[in-house]
Amino acid sequence: MRRLPSLGALHAFEAAARNLSFTAAANELCVTQAAISHQIRQLEGWLGFALFERRGHSLTLTSKGSAYLPDLTDAFDRMSAATLRLRERADGPLRVTVLPSFASRWLVPRLNAFRVLHPEVDLKLTSSADLWDFSTDRFDIAIRSGLGRWPGLKADLIAHETLSPVCSPSVAVGPPTLRTPSDLRGVALLHDEPKSGWRRWCEHAGVAGIDWGAGASFNDASLALQAAVDGQGVALGRLTLAADDLASGRLVQPFEIVLPNDYSYWLAFPRAAAERPDVAAFRAWLLSEAKGSARLGAARLPTSAADTEAIK
Repeated sequence: MRRLPSLGALHAFEAAARNLSFTAAANELCVTQAAISHQIRQLEGWLGFALFERRGHSLTLTSKGSAYLPDLTDAFDRMSAATLRLRERADGPLRVTVLPSFASRWLVPRLNAFRVLHPEVDLKLTSSADLWDFSTDRFDIAIRSGLGRWPGLKADLIAHETLSPVCSPSVAVGPPTLRTPSDLRGVALLHDEPKSGWRRWCEHAGVAGIDWGAGASFNDASLALQAAVDGQGVALGRLTLAADDLASGRLVQPFEIVLPNDYSYWLAFPRAAAERPDVAAFRAWLLSEAKGSARLGAARLPTSAADTEAIK
C-alpha cells in the first residue's frame, strides 16, 4: 500500500517550487493563491518539515524541498505523457492518405524514424491516387500533389517537384553513352503520366529529333523509376521521388538540365486538426525530413555518364 500525501498538495508544491512563486502556481493550476498556500501548509504538516523559506516577498526552497522537486516533476511529466498516449489511443489511429508514388519512393523508407520518435502514435497509411476532399472523416490528413490551394484546408509545402532524365549507371554508359541530350535518340524512353513530360523537357533542353512519344508508359511515377533502376531505359524522373535512388547510385542523372513542374507535394488537413498532438507530431517530423532531403538534393551534383564510365 502506497503511503502518499494528497495529490492536490503535491501538485501545488511542484508548481510553486518550479516557478518559485505561489502566484504563478495559482495561475498555472487555475486556483487561488490562498488555495496554493493552504495545500503547501497541509503537505508540510504531513511531511513534518518545511519545504519553503519565506523571506519577505522572496520564496526559496529548503534543502529538503530542493531534493523533493526533481522526482515530483518527473512523476508529473510521466503521468502527463501516459495520459496523452491513452487519449491518442482512445481517439484511434492517425489516418493518412498518400499518393502511391510518394508513399513507396519517399515516405515509407523514412517512416521508421517517425515510429522511433513517436511510438505513441498509431499511424495508418493508405496509398491511393483518388482525390479526397475531406468532406468525410475517412482520413485525418493527406499528402497530395497540386498547387496547394484547397479551400478550407491548411496546406504545408513538402517539396517542389522538378523533372530530369534519370537512368541506371549501365544505361548511362551505353552504348550509346549519354553525354548530351541528343544521345537520347538511341535509348528507350520511359513515361509516366502525363506523357507530355518528355516533350516539354526536350523543348526546354533545346533538343530536336527525339521521338518523345515512343517507349513504355506507366500510370505511376514510382513504376517508371523502378523500370529505370532495372535498366529498361531512361525515365523523366521526378527528382523528389528519385532522391534516394540517386543518393544510393541506383540511378544517375546524366544531364544537369532540369524542368520545373507546376505541381508540388503538400501536406493538407483541416485547420482544426492542427490542434491534435498526433497531427502536430507527424507534421513537424515530415517537414523536418523534407528540409533535410532538400538540402541533400541541393548538395548532390548530377552524375555524368563520363564520370560513371570512369568509375567502372
